[in-house]
Amino acid sequence: MAILINLDVIMAKRKVKSKDLAQAIGITEQNLSLLKTGKIKGIRFSTLNAICQYLDCQPGDILEFKDD
Repeated sequence: MAILINLDVIMAKRKVKSKDLAQAIGITEQNLSLLKTGKIKGIRFSTLNAICQYLDCQPGDILEFKDD
């Protein structure tokens, strides 16, 4: 089982830069980079909420479940 993070795809579709998103949601660019690459163990709902608000998307647009 794997959870895939499609944040970079959504950001590209919305033409949003990492710097702008990180600043808008209140996290560092480094933490945003870790999130985009899937090198995290979890995400706060408040962070996910802020990302979805800023990008005008649903959590399912960002997170995807793939069965191995």
